[in-house]
Amino acid sequence: MSVTAFIGEKPKLSLLEIINMSVGFFGIQFGWDLQRANMGRIYENLGANPDEVPLLFLAAPLTGLIVQPIIGYLSDRTWHPRWGRRRPYFMIGAILSSIALIFMPHSGTLFMAAGLLWILDVFGNVAMEPFRAFVTDKLPDAQVNRGFIMQSLMIGLGGSIASALPWIMKNVFHIANTADPGHIPANVKWSFYTGSFFFLAAVLYTVFTTKEYPPSDLGFKEKVKESNKGFGGGVKEIFHALTHMPKRMRIVSLVQFFTWPGLFLMWFFYTTAVGVNIFGGKAESGDPVFAKGADFGSLTLSFYSVVTFLFALVLPTIADKLGRKLTHTICLLCGALGLISVSWVHDKNLLFVSMVGVGIAWASILSMPYAMLSGCLPKDKVGIYMGIFNFFIVLPEIIASLGFGWLMKNVLGNDRMAALQIGGGMMILAALICFVLIREKKNELQTS
Repeated sequence: MSVTAFIGEKPKLSLLEIINMSVGFFGIQFGWDLQRANMGRIYENLGANPDEVPLLFLAAPLTGLIVQPIIGYLSDRTWHPRWGRRRPYFMIGAILSSIALIFMPHSGTLFMAAGLLWILDVFGNVAMEPFRAFVTDKLPDAQVNRGFIMQSLMIGLGGSIASALPWIMKNVFHIANTADPGHIPANVKWSFYTGSFFFLAAVLYTVFTTKEYPPSDLGFKEKVKESNKGFGGGVKEIFHALTHMPKRMRIVSLVQFFTWPGLFLMWFFYTTAVGVNIFGGKAESGDPVFAKGADFGSLTLSFYSVVTFLFALVLPTIADKLGRKLTHTICLLCGALGLISVSWVHDKNLLFVSMVGVGIAWASILSMPYAMLSGCLPKDKVGIYMGIFNFFIVLPEIIASLGFGWLMKNVLGNDRMAALQIGGGMMILAALICFVLIREKKNELQTS
């Protein structure tokens, strides 16, 4: 494919080309879902109490808050004749994240595990953030929805395999799922090794099978010169973009702000809640009952990713008929019901039913908010604005990491199920904001 800059409408891409440019997200999601499904378990295996777990996750949102807008700013100003604009960041992030995944399950202390999580999240964000702008760079407006939906498909596929890996390692390959106190079970270790391979391989596949169009905007060279003014100039431009967000982006960002706490609380506590509340084990690496429950919890997390993969196939049709606003509202309510219903479960197999709702919501969360933004962002600042948009994902996690530990200890009595219910309640609030505040007319979203 030619890499000639397109001044007008970009050409439509074939299905294979859209798949090629999205495969990297399969690998990136492998890394995210491995940590989401297993870090709470790793922390508690290393001696953390439930009320300490949110604070140990603090590195991830702080990293995203700082790294994502910076990477967006830099990638907007990058161009290499061979490697393009976004792909250098994909590749560097993938290589270093894959190394962190190998070392993570060898953590001997909480400090080491939290430090490696920070490294993993720094370079995971370096790899991930430009992928959102990549869709807008490559696809004409008529295919933007399909581009984000394809990313959702890859995320669902990668997440389903990654989350199920501890269960697969134990039940298919018969690798031990218990360990001495203070150590990580072997099935978790091998899951991280496998994830490291897929993370790197998938991103490199996209890097080597996809080309990018050179920047077509006439002010690109001037922007590059401006970026050479130093760190202060970059901070000034990021702050200017933050204070001049389009109206549409401000409202969709508010929806995001109240959506993501439910997901974070699920990732903090779900697998350990299954091991303790559903299976009746003790949150210790040597307890076989807890280990069996945590593995089963990971398997059910895998199932919600399968639902995400399948639902993403029909989501464009639903959105075309109902509109993005109503579609996203309904999906968020499904996710809220899924999270809240976990505390009603007595038969472990009913957890799969709860995860159906979460999977439906996750498919929409990964695509509809970004589709709602299409057309409202300045073409020369898509990277910056995508980074800023992620502020409203990481800020709720920072708040949860700093404050939810106190709430767990002093109000909820370290009840992991209560935390999941609060997460569901926050998702209901996000759905109401989406339905009431977003204005939509035909294919163009209008905000009040």
